[in-house]
Amino acid sequence: MRLSRLPLLLAMITALAGCNFKGVPDPQVSARDTEWMAQVPTAEDDPRYGRYMIDDPTGEAPGTIVVDTKERQLYYVQPNKKAIRYGVAVGDEAYGWTGTASIARKAEWPDWNPPAEMKARWPHVQYTKGGPANPLGARALYLYEGNKDTLYRIHGTNEPEKIGHAVSSGCIRMRNIDVIDLYNRVALNTKVIVR
Repeated sequence: MRLSRLPLLLAMITALAGCNFKGVPDPQVSARDTEWMAQVPTAEDDPRYGRYMIDDPTGEAPGTIVVDTKERQLYYVQPNKKAIRYGVAVGDEAYGWTGTASIARKAEWPDWNPPAEMKARWPHVQYTKGGPANPLGARALYLYEGNKDTLYRIHGTNEPEKIGHAVSSGCIRMRNIDVIDLYNRVALNTKVIVR
């Protein structure tokens, strides 16, 4: 650790010492998950965007997902006024989306077929088979408003260094191990609020 980062780390530890939070263990993963995640570039973990059980800051009902786009955090609300907090990357200002949706589909290592609007903006993007090179990463949760696909997803990433930033085309990106954890916990029709 470079000495220039030591004061920042000490300040963060001191600030968090008074908080009521604890780490959440990694989920069990399959042999395929282990193999493919090992092929995704790694990034230095920033403790601000780690996976923690915390006091619920959302006030929403247990079982609800709340994405705070300004804070770059996703909360999965638990019983007893608790929430699991995950760091995320969100849509940049031009492409961000807010609203209420529900999870209508879940997929492991999904294929990616970029929408026409994205292909028009970035002609280099193309269909990508599920796997470690796929921008959707290890899991995807598909957000719908009623029966209409919003075209937004909560998904993994093959760019973990971007967690904590506003860089996507509107989707909510998570570290692959975090999206696996969330995927294992949520059911279809889970309410998702993006603020």
